[in-house]
Amino acid sequence: MIISRTIKPADLLNSIQNFWAVSGQKIDDLNRNYDVAKGSPVFTVKGKYTARGWTEWTQGFQYGAEILQFDATDDFQCLEAGRKNTVSNMAPHVTHFGVHDHGFNNISTYGNLLRLMNEGRIPENEWERNFYEIALKASGAVQARRWTALPDGGGYIYSFNGPHSLFADTIRSLRSLAAAHQLGQSLMGENDEKVSLLTRLIQHAQTTAKYAVFYGEGRDAYDVRGRTAHESIFNTNDGRFRCPNSQQGFSPFTTWTRGLAWIMLGATEQLEFLKTVSDAQLKPLGGREAVEGLLLKAAKATCDFYIANSAADGIPYWDTGAPNLWKLGEDYLSKPADPFNGYEPVDSSAAAIAAQGLMRLGHYLKSKKYMQAGLTVMQTLLGEGYLSTSPKHQGLLLHSVYHQPNGWDYIPKGRKIPCGESSMWGDYHVREAALYVQRIATKQPYLKFFI
Repeated sequence: MIISRTIKPADLLNSIQNFWAVSGQKIDDLNRNYDVAKGSPVFTVKGKYTARGWTEWTQGFQYGAEILQFDATDDFQCLEAGRKNTVSNMAPHVTHFGVHDHGFNNISTYGNLLRLMNEGRIPENEWERNFYEIALKASGAVQARRWTALPDGGGYIYSFNGPHSLFADTIRSLRSLAAAHQLGQSLMGENDEKVSLLTRLIQHAQTTAKYAVFYGEGRDAYDVRGRTAHESIFNTNDGRFRCPNSQQGFSPFTTWTRGLAWIMLGATEQLEFLKTVSDAQLKPLGGREAVEGLLLKAAKATCDFYIANSAADGIPYWDTGAPNLWKLGEDYLSKPADPFNGYEPVDSSAAAIAAQGLMRLGHYLKSKKYMQAGLTVMQTLLGEGYLSTSPKHQGLLLHSVYHQPNGWDYIPKGRKIPCGESSMWGDYHVREAALYVQRIATKQPYLKFFI
């Protein structure tokens, strides 16, 4: 990746203004033309959003997009749509015990609405506030209940694959535990055992940093600093870590770039959140230096790996060890990513998530390197090659892929790889990243999920 050293957040404002105009058209199109009876929209096929049952993890992105659109543009129609859809459709997600996705679905909807009320962007209303807060409290406790304990006293929120499985994605779902903890919620277990959501948040983050991220310290023959494993497998009989694995990447020993991006953003957001936590609360968990030190180690390693393993314009291919990358030539990373190549797809949704992680780490460390890297990625995503301006295409961010190993992504006629399509998570996260840049450029309150 070639980092632009001169670009400033304000330099992107014209592109962001155009972006929100296109975004509003896409939201309106989806609301008018998508058949909700099919299930939550997941990704596009020939430019039209379709459902793909695996877990219902994208509905919060659909309605959260409406709330972000209001946040960026003051479009009150989008606010009302986001409110209505949250009330009408999101309750099942609050009490969904079967997934690790609460931070995606519920922070994107209830969380964004409560944030706007806290910021004074929507009028204070006691009952409306109570509604959002009780949803977030329940969501955090339900997410924390999905727990595998480890012999060292730690543990993790397990994925929908079962108690043996830790997903890299889940570090961003820790937002649901953080929000609930700030609202005074705990998880109540058997015999009224009170379990701290903060403790579970930190323990999951530590387990992820320890087992899902590599640091070049000789863990195995594939231990390259910053590389990540999508899934970490544990023996539930004795709690021992057994091996890395991957569901959506090429292999356990390569790096699926969207999993990498989830850790980049999730770890950095939790570092920001931990600034609100007192030393006294962190002391039983090893103290601030130990807790923050491990998360920062993971955040820096993954962000550095992303920079080193993305194309010149900041866009990654779907997996850094994808089997046909060699066919692109030895210097393929020194050139802008080619979504239309004949060998391996790029993943713009990974770039949208990673861009925010890079910028947040740059803000946290006051590091120009990471901030400029994130702005470089955003400059690419806001450009013609990735912003979907066609009124015939319902997606916003082009060249996103979902599940390359399963072959779920649409391959256009005459092409050999998926390209030209969008995903609900990619569209949401590019909106979130654009709002992040806009707020910095216009000196608005810093965008964060917590109080």
